[in-house]
Amino acid sequence: MRITAKTDYAVRAMAELAAADGSPLTAEELSSRQNIPIRFLFGILRELRLAHLVRSVRGPTGGYALAQAAAEITLADVIRAMDGPLASVRDLSLSDLEYPGAAAVLPDVWRAVRTSLRQVLETTTFAELAAGNLPEVVRTRARDYIDDVRTYGE
Repeated sequence: MRITAKTDYAVRAMAELAAADGSPLTAEELSSRQNIPIRFLFGILRELRLAHLVRSVRGPTGGYALAQAAAEITLADVIRAMDGPLASVRDLSLSDLEYPGAAAVLPDVWRAVRTSLRQVLETTTFAELAAGNLPEVVRTRARDYIDDVRTYGE
């Protein structure tokens, strides 16, 4: 999985909106708080709005707000809205994927990758992210990362 700049910016903007607790934030405020290029951010907000993850609020105190409660929106929701499936192989269904010969078990590796991503991204909500209170599976995997870096390098 590669996290694109667009997805990184989208997740950061959504975290700010979650921390705002329902109060609308302007694109300029989001841009300033997360150092996101404003022109890029407008496109991201448009995509998030089309995915029904944010809503625009009109008026002098308007801006953008989450379209649902922060506890109902996961990181996976935003990643899918920005980039599509969490993990895919040539845009094929992993359930039907088959390889011959020495690579016959490789589809199981791809399925394990997708499951691992889901265990982190579908269990982490923007309410947890904004509160700094991540699920145990995320905290554990983050600690494991340090051991992995020592063993395998970046």
